[in-house]
Amino acid sequence: MVGRTLAALPLVAVLTCPAAASAEAAQASTVTLEQKLAALDALTQPTEPSAAAWHDAWDSRASWGAYGFDWSSDLCSGSPDRPLGFDFRPACRRHDFGYRNYKALGRFPANKEHVDSAFLFDMRQVCVEYAGARKTACDRLAWSYYQAVRRLGGLVGRDSEDARGSL
Repeated sequence: MVGRTLAALPLVAVLTCPAAASAEAAQASTVTLEQKLAALDALTQPTEPSAAAWHDAWDSRASWGAYGFDWSSDLCSGSPDRPLGFDFRPACRRHDFGYRNYKALGRFPANKEHVDSAFLFDMRQVCVEYAGARKTACDRLAWSYYQAVRRLGGLVGRDSEDARGSL
């Protein structure tokens, strides 16, 4: 890989081996906007591979330093993080990741819908672990949280300042 830029690396390599990508990025001095957007897109889709890639990235955040991603999160903002015992914290972290990083790049409005869909996907992955009335309750809560972010996401809390002109 010596002498190749990060742009030449397949996205799969970037997502599965960020340390190598970071080394390549250091050689190239910076990650381009296109590379950052491609990685961000891959980490915020409503699919199992995207969710798995994001969890791997979350577990190795330091190796993504060249990308300058904002990993901060207030979890589920003003809503309970674990309503009725259903742990939506990982879903809220990935959702915050998508919102904050797309806003930082000035690309939030065009990407809000898929980030919100990924949020619903992640919460439904929590709900799949349950059966009967517990699953129904979890699914309903997930749908309620999703509807809230679809209608209000980007307008409350830390995100409000960035969202005023973009929604």
